[in-house]
Amino acid sequence: MTQIIGESIPRVDAVDKVTGAAKFADDIQFGPGLLYGRLVRSPHAHARIKKIDATRALALPGVKAIATGADTPGYIGLYLQDRHIFATDRVRYIGDPVAGIVATSEEIAEQAIKLVEVEYEVLPAVTDPLDAIKSDAPLLHPDLGKYTVANFIFPKPGTNISNHFKVRKGDIAKGFAQCDAIVESEFRVPQIQHVPIEPHIAVAQAEQSGKITLWAASQSPFAQRNLIAKALGISQGDLRVIAPYIGGGFGSKAGVSMEACAVVMAQKVPGRPVKLRLTREEEFFTTFVRQGLVARTKIGATKEGKLVAMKTEYYWDAGAYTEYGVNMTRAGGYSSTGPYEIPNVHADSYCCYTNHPVGGPMRGFGMPEIHWGIEQLMDQLAEKLKMDPRAFRLKNCLKTGSDVVTGWKMHPIKLDECIEKATAAIDWGKREPASAPHKKRGKGLAIMWKAPAMPPNAGSSSYVRLNEDATITVGLGGQEIGQGTHTVMAQMVAAALGVPVEWIRIATPVDTLYSPYEWQTVASRLTWSMGNAVVAAAKHARQQILELVAEHWNEKTEDLDIKDGNVISYKSEQSLPLHDMVIYGLPKEGDCGWRGGPIVGRGNFMPTYVTGLDPETGQGPRSVVHYTVGCQAVDLEVDTETGQIEILRVAAAFDVGKAINPDQVRAQMEGGVVQGASSAIFEKLDLRNGKVVNPSFVDYRIATSVDMPHKIIPIIVEEPQDDGPWGARGIGEHAMVPTAPAIANAVYNAVGIRLPSMPLSAERVFLAMQEK
Repeated sequence: MTQIIGESIPRVDAVDKVTGAAKFADDIQFGPGLLYGRLVRSPHAHARIKKIDATRALALPGVKAIATGADTPGYIGLYLQDRHIFATDRVRYIGDPVAGIVATSEEIAEQAIKLVEVEYEVLPAVTDPLDAIKSDAPLLHPDLGKYTVANFIFPKPGTNISNHFKVRKGDIAKGFAQCDAIVESEFRVPQIQHVPIEPHIAVAQAEQSGKITLWAASQSPFAQRNLIAKALGISQGDLRVIAPYIGGGFGSKAGVSMEACAVVMAQKVPGRPVKLRLTREEEFFTTFVRQGLVARTKIGATKEGKLVAMKTEYYWDAGAYTEYGVNMTRAGGYSSTGPYEIPNVHADSYCCYTNHPVGGPMRGFGMPEIHWGIEQLMDQLAEKLKMDPRAFRLKNCLKTGSDVVTGWKMHPIKLDECIEKATAAIDWGKREPASAPHKKRGKGLAIMWKAPAMPPNAGSSSYVRLNEDATITVGLGGQEIGQGTHTVMAQMVAAALGVPVEWIRIATPVDTLYSPYEWQTVASRLTWSMGNAVVAAAKHARQQILELVAEHWNEKTEDLDIKDGNVISYKSEQSLPLHDMVIYGLPKEGDCGWRGGPIVGRGNFMPTYVTGLDPETGQGPRSVVHYTVGCQAVDLEVDTETGQIEILRVAAAFDVGKAINPDQVRAQMEGGVVQGASSAIFEKLDLRNGKVVNPSFVDYRIATSVDMPHKIIPIIVEEPQDDGPWGARGIGEHAMVPTAPAIANAVYNAVGIRLPSMPLSAERVFLAMQEK
């Protein structure tokens, strides 16, 4: 048996005596004492819990314990603490966890949850955000006014509105009076699922000492540690979260969902690890879903094509608990105009409680939802003015120095260049024939913007530790979820320190006991924020090395450099390799001792310049750190006999500031296009009276290889960000934002129909064409 340093569970080097094959199953990693958990979930969208009787379940051989709401009186939540880990007095959506069974096998646990008897008093349910805001709607959170909430979130106690974000800029009445053309419409965006290939899974162990270790597929190990510790009234120092590589996240594994249940269940059996794994069916409706949205928008312009006024109401279907949804509502509010300069704006963004699955972060964080309506209305307004949609956008899009909706000046960007390059790539303005007589061809475009939606003080930290052979171990807290962030961090350290990238080693897995702090792996912020921290740590290590060698050579640090792992002098032309001296130092003359010692660099980063916004007007000096902007242009065909959409070309041009790894930037654009097209054409959680009736890949369709665009053209545009490492900013989420409206605009260009809600399925497109 070998003990891995820092692990509270011994790993066993074992070989199966029969087959001789190595065993790396659960009992190998966590020992033969591993227990398994399953959750008792509410069958009702809204009900009061009258009684829980677990007598029969606990009598089942192999059942070890049960956890209920009685064990979790505290509240948990990121921006708004509005839920218990296990439901206490009432359940608010189908799937709300009521109890957790711990048993010796998953099969026994599954059998036992069916034996737990829960008595409910069914209550009226709210299943539409427009119903939720009515004065006579059932109140889903009577204690809303007592919840702990971030100071930039504005709940309305006594209602089902957990956040109301307002924008009041200019004079909206006078603005519309100046307009020669006005368009308005209502758009709906359904809930969809992230559907990562790896489901949510967690293993927790509570020691007799009270210390707890949680292994979780998590985008947010430090946030999980903080939120779970607060909810359970324990020290963050006594809760350790270990997060290995993740099999897909897209936001679903941010914050806390089922992981807290695993911790509470482990507390019931001290000393024994407990494994909790969600089924694919549970994955569809018991974890975060992308929030639904009802958007009512009115936009006006002058006959010269200049935007003058915009009025918007967003009603977010945030589900039963809105700990994350409240910030998405805020992001929708401060980005409500889309990437356009509009002098008169009146916007209200409402986060509405409903008895639907819990809304949470998903790639784009509210931006795909709001751009769905904005970008279609911009096309309609251009058509009304008899302007080309491309020319209309070039005239009105944000540019460097433009007035942003929240009152500050736009930082340097090249959105106009994105528009020009994306449209040129699909031969915009050129009518091209369809591939068959029964098909119609059309082109469309959409532009976008997105800022990292985060608190003003979300921080990053890193360490850079040199080894004897001059390889470098980099400690960081950002998670690798397939986006390649560890590769980019290695590139940054190598460039900042002056060594080959092959020398860099990223310390994994992320472990809150040993890894430096990182807020969360969300918001497309790691290249920018964690990148700044990593570069600072590398520069700190570099400075120590240069000072050591400068003293050894009796030279000035400004005359020295590090190239390819060697310290060189531009003055004396001496050279010294890094190996050994970065640990053991350098000898003084005359055998009089040594100078230096182990080199460890440290760095951190936190934006200090984001300000609050006026709660009545949404105006302030700087609402966000920055925006990434871009454009997508789509060339497609619609089959008039079936309604099927076939995407021929998508050009995606985004201003990324600086592409640290161009291949990965292009891959992010390609992935965003595919996921955006999937959400536009196929995806929808079919909710009926609060119940998801399509919780499987049989009935919930996502795009596959046969649905891919024939050609994706990723285009990198670079206007450096002033506070980004080498000018870089994020691109992870952005390519998903404009895809759906660009497709919708292209469908209209092809066959002259508009559907105000997604998805643009073949059936719905065909029926709309028949109706037309």
